[in-house]
Parts: sequence; C-alpha cells; structure tokens
Amino acid sequence: MSLIVSPRLVKLTTRTEVDIKRSFPQPALRRIGAWVFLDHFGPTKQVDGMVVAQHPHTGLQTVTWPFAGLMEHRDSVGSIQVLRPSELNLMTAGRGISHSEISQVGPELLHAAQLWLALPEADRNIEPFFEHHAELPVLEFGDSSAKVFIGTLGEAKSPAKVFSPLVGAELEVSGEMELPLEETFEHGVLVVSGEIFVNGQLVAVNDLVYLPVGETATVSGNGVALLLGGEPFTEHIVMWWNFIGRSHAEIVSWREAWNAQGEDWAPFEDAIGGWIPAPNLPNVTLQSRG
Repeated sequence: MSLIVSPRLVKLTTRTEVDIKRSFPQPALRRIGAWVFLDHFGPTKQVDGMVVAQHPHTGLQTVTWPFAGLMEHRDSVGSIQVLRPSELNLMTAGRGISHSEISQVGPELLHAAQLWLALPEADRNIEPFFEHHAELPVLEFGDSSAKVFIGTLGEAKSPAKVFSPLVGAELEVSGEMELPLEETFEHGVLVVSGEIFVNGQLVAVNDLVYLPVGETATVSGNGVALLLGGEPFTEHIVMWWNFIGRSHAEIVSWREAWNAQGEDWAPFEDAIGGWIPAPNLPNVTLQSRG
C-alpha cells in the first residue's frame, strides 16, 4: 500500500539561506532500497549560497543532482568538478573520503537533491573514487521523459557505478507516463515542482509517495519529479553524521580519526579553506537499523 511522506525541515549552518527538506531518514520512512538519505533544497536565491567545507564520508555513495545553479566539488582523491543541471556527481566513499562543495557565482537560483546510497558489506571498504556523468540515457513517454542518472529503468541504463540493484531518474512530466518499474524494487516518487499526480492522486510539492515492492506507478500532470527505487536493502547499518558503518565502535573510530586530522584523511586545496569537525556523540550507544 502506498504512503505519502512529507519532509521535515532541517537547518544547516553550511547552507544558511537554504531550506533543507529531508524526506528520509525519518520515522515514517527509513530508506528506499539502498537509498538511505534524501535532502531536497531550493529553489532559492543565492544569498550566501552553498558553502560546505571539507568533511568526511565512509561506507556510502553520495549522489548530487542539480536542477538549477552551479556547484564545484573537490575531494581528497584529487577530483575537481563543476556540476551543472541535469548532470551527475557520484562519489563513492568506500573506506573513507573527504570533500567540499561551493556554489558558483552566476545563476540566480540554487536547486538540487543530495542523496546517499548505503554500500553493501562486501563493498563498503573499497578504495574511494569519484565519477561525473554529463551524458545520461533518456526514456521518452510522448511529451514526457525520464532521465536515468543512476541504475536502470526499462531499457535505459546509466553509466554510473552502482553496488546494488537500483534506479534514480528525473521525470519531466507533461501528460501521463506509465513507468516501467522493476517488480522486485520498492520505489518512491518525490514531487519537485508543478502539479503531479501519482496513480491518480495529487501529490504536493516536496512530498514523496512511497510504493512497496510490486506496486505500479502512473505519473501524470505537469512538472518535475524524482523517481528512486531499489531492491530492499536488508543489512543493518549504523548511520551517524556523515558516516555509515555497522557498529558504534566503528563510528567512534572514524570520528576520532577525522577530528585528529591524521593521515587517513588527505587534505586538499579549495576556495573555502578549513574543515568541519565532527560533533560530539550522543551519550548512548548507537544502534544498528535494518
């Protein structure tokens, strides 16, 4: 049975002029397949824009998908990439990577989605790497289309590297589109803008429709939406700050190593300077979640 999930608003000191709408994780929805984190921010006028100093990640892939604006990515494996709308930045943290992000002068508006994918046990400690993809496959549905930025939808397969069966696509909706969903996936449709109906039900902008395994989706109206899906990810994980691990002890170790700024985290030059310390851990043992 489908479920409509409204986001919770999050304020980040690194994006002071940007309202962050977090669809998950939250009590109503923890994940969709290997997708374990979804922030939608903007559209907003760039007053302070986005300035995120160097910070770490482990055990996950970051997926950055912009609708408007320009952002520069730099990381500890030497990547420097300006990201434009409808292009994909995919960073595989593996055993550990650090990066920074800063919006670029020029466009008036900043609007994007930031997502995380949990890496499965067999792959979560691989060497980190970065990918950028400007050319991505598109499925046509009459006047509507689906740009598949990661994973597979129907006959369209993204060149981006993935570690579990999944899909991520931007839907340009003008009319009606019956999506060729994989029957073994659970899915979510996030309404980004416009007037969008999912299976005949009007869904508010920033709300997400969760579709359990086996459920179909007809999307109609006029606007933009994000489609996410994947095989249910059954591994138990511990997710705290920017780390995804399997135990409280792992999180403690990564936090201490990052705050010590030891050789595990290679520094790099950027226009921001400095780094973001990890916050204090809560006075409880972090528990894994399935």
